[in-house]
Amino acid sequence: MSPSPSPRLRRRALSVLFLLLATSGLLRIGLTAGHALDAANAEAVPPETTACAGGDAATRALFDDLKERESSLTARENGIAAREKAVALAGSEAEKRIATLEAAERKLAATIEQADQAAEKDVARLVAVYERMKPKDAASLFAEMAPDFAAGFLSRMRPEAAAAVMAGLDPKVAYAISVQFAGRNAAAPKS
Repeated sequence: MSPSPSPRLRRRALSVLFLLLATSGLLRIGLTAGHALDAANAEAVPPETTACAGGDAATRALFDDLKERESSLTARENGIAAREKAVALAGSEAEKRIATLEAAERKLAATIEQADQAAEKDVARLVAVYERMKPKDAASLFAEMAPDFAAGFLSRMRPEAAAAVMAGLDPKVAYAISVQFAGRNAAAPKS
């Protein structure tokens, strides 16, 4: 009878994890592309920047145009390098956050497991108490319980003890508990 996380909460947690993992993947792709660009730029041979001596005006204009393009490319490379650094920083930050979330998830799962075990022990003790009671006394307690709550305890009791308690109940109350007890697993998939 331990409460489990709702499907909505599970979906929300899975959505957050998926979003973080997808972001990490995109950042890694960006980093890989940046490294490929760096490797291609490192292999390129810088053009000779010697001054044109005695060239004509067309050659001088071509040389000036090439120098302008070179400075434009250098500026673009610097911008790309800055973006790569930002992407790398964001990627490492995302990985740190994912690791933190995974650690928190493990800690939460351990806490939930511990709470579930404690709750299970408490319910088992209470079932043992009901089984040791006189059936008439237990029946008066079960008559006051909500049918679904009572059915939960009866399902855990030994059949003989549960039968004695049910026999001591008012027929209408026993019927309501029986309906709950019988329908508990009706929605379970049948293979």
